[in-house]
Amino acid sequence: MQTPDDPEISKADTPTIPGNASLRIWEALLPVLILMLLLAYNIFYADGVLLGDYSNQYILLMGGLAAALVGFANKVGIRKMYTAILENLRSILVPIVILFLVGALAGTWLVSGIIPAMVYYGLLVLNPTIFLPASVVIAAIISIATGSSWTTSATVGIALIGIGTALGIPAGMIAGAVISGAYFGDKMSPLSDTTNLAPAMAGTDLFTHIRYMSYTTVPTILIALCVFGLLSLGLDPSGATDISRLLGAIEKAFTITPYLFIVPLSVIVLILCKTKPLLALGAGVLLAIVFALIFQPAVLASLSDTAFQSLLQAILSDTAITTDNELLAELFSSGGMKGMLWTIFLIICAMVFGGVMEAIGALVKITDALLKVASSIFGLFASTVVSCLGLNVIASDQYLAIVIPGKMFDKAYKDKGLAPENLSRTLEDSGTVTSVLIPWNTCGAYQSSVLGVDVGSYMGYAIFNWLSPFMTLFFAAFRIRIRYALKKSS
Repeated sequence: MQTPDDPEISKADTPTIPGNASLRIWEALLPVLILMLLLAYNIFYADGVLLGDYSNQYILLMGGLAAALVGFANKVGIRKMYTAILENLRSILVPIVILFLVGALAGTWLVSGIIPAMVYYGLLVLNPTIFLPASVVIAAIISIATGSSWTTSATVGIALIGIGTALGIPAGMIAGAVISGAYFGDKMSPLSDTTNLAPAMAGTDLFTHIRYMSYTTVPTILIALCVFGLLSLGLDPSGATDISRLLGAIEKAFTITPYLFIVPLSVIVLILCKTKPLLALGAGVLLAIVFALIFQPAVLASLSDTAFQSLLQAILSDTAITTDNELLAELFSSGGMKGMLWTIFLIICAMVFGGVMEAIGALVKITDALLKVASSIFGLFASTVVSCLGLNVIASDQYLAIVIPGKMFDKAYKDKGLAPENLSRTLEDSGTVTSVLIPWNTCGAYQSSVLGVDVGSYMGYAIFNWLSPFMTLFFAAFRIRIRYALKKSS
C-alpha cells in the first residue's frame, strides 16, 4: 500500500490481537452473518440505497452494534471496545489524509492540464490492441519502483482510465488491468509495507520472502497478461471514438505541452527517494497549482472570478471544464477533497466494525476454528487462505488480514515442518491482493474512489488479484515449491 517510513517491520511492533475463551463460534459469526445479509439485501434488492446514499456505511455500523451486543453478552466491557475502535481509527489517519490529498491532486492536476496532457499523448501512442497489457506493465513498473499501489492508481492509474475510456475500452477492464499491475508491483517491491509485514509475521527475512513469493506471483501475472492480451484482440482497433476529434477538443480546452509532465515525474522521483507519501503528494498539489497559473490562465478564468478561487474550488470541491465532447465531460470533472468524503466515511465505519469484532475476540475465534480443521498440509494452506479472505471481509483491513493469520498459523506451519516463507507467501497471495476486491475494505474503497470505477465493475477484470489465492492453493495441492524447514519441530 503506502511506502513505509521504515521498511524493516518488527514482529514486536505489531498489535496483540485479543481472544475470548467464553465466546462461542456461532456468536463470533453472528455479526458477520447480519452484516453480509444486510449488504446482500442492499445490493440485490434495494439498488444500493436501502438507507440512502450512505447505506453501506450505516450497515457496517449496524454490524458493529450487533458485535457489541454479542460482546456485552460475553462480559466484554464497553471501554475495551472503545479502545479497539480508537486504535483502528488512529491507524487510518494517514490513509485518510492521503485520500484528501488525492482528491486535491485530482482537482489541481485537472485544472493545470496535467491529466488532459497525459490523455492527449497517451492517445497518440497507445491503441486498443496493446492498451490493456500495456496498462498492466506500466502500473507494475511504477508500483515496484514506489512500493505503493495507492500512489500508482492516483497517478498513472487515473491517466490510463482517461486514455482507455477515450479509446472506447470499458472502464472496469482498464481498472482491472491497472489494479493487477499495481498489486503485482506492490507485492514484489521491497519498499512496500505489506511486503515487509508478511515476512515479519511469519519469521523469515524480506528478500527470502520476495524470492519465494515470485514462484506463485510471476506465473499469475503472466496469465493475467495473456488474458488481457486476448481481451485487447477483441476490441475495435479503431476505438469507439474519432481520436482526431478528441485530440482537437483537448487542445481547444487546455494548453497542452510536455512541460506538464514535470509534475508527475517530480512526484515519482520524490517517492523513489523515500519521501513520505504525504509530502510527495502535497508537493504534487503545490506544483500543479504553479503550473496551472503558468499554462492554464484561461481555464482558471472560466471557472471563477479569480485564479485563487478557481484553484481553491479545484482543491476542495466539484470542478468541471466545459467541453462540447461528451466523452471528455467526465474526464474533465473532479470532486476534489469533497469527492473523497463518501470513501472516508466508509473506511471509518469499516474500522468501527472491525474494532468491535477484534475487541470481543471474534476474529481470533473464527481463525482458531479454521485452524482446527487444518489436519493436512494442503488443509493448512487452505485454512490460511480462507482466514485471510474472511478477515478482509470482516475486519475491512489488509493489515489485520496479514497480522492475525500470521500470528495464529505461525506455530501450525512449524509443527508441519514447513519453512516460514510458506506462511509469508500465503499471507500475501491471499491477504494483500484480495483486499481490493472488497467494496468496504480500505483498499477496495480507495481504489474504487480514485479510479472512479466501482468494485463490482472491475472485480472480474482484476485477474491477478482473484487468481493469486487459487495459484497458492494449486502449488500447495501438488506440493510445488513447498519449502521445508531444516529441522522439523517436535
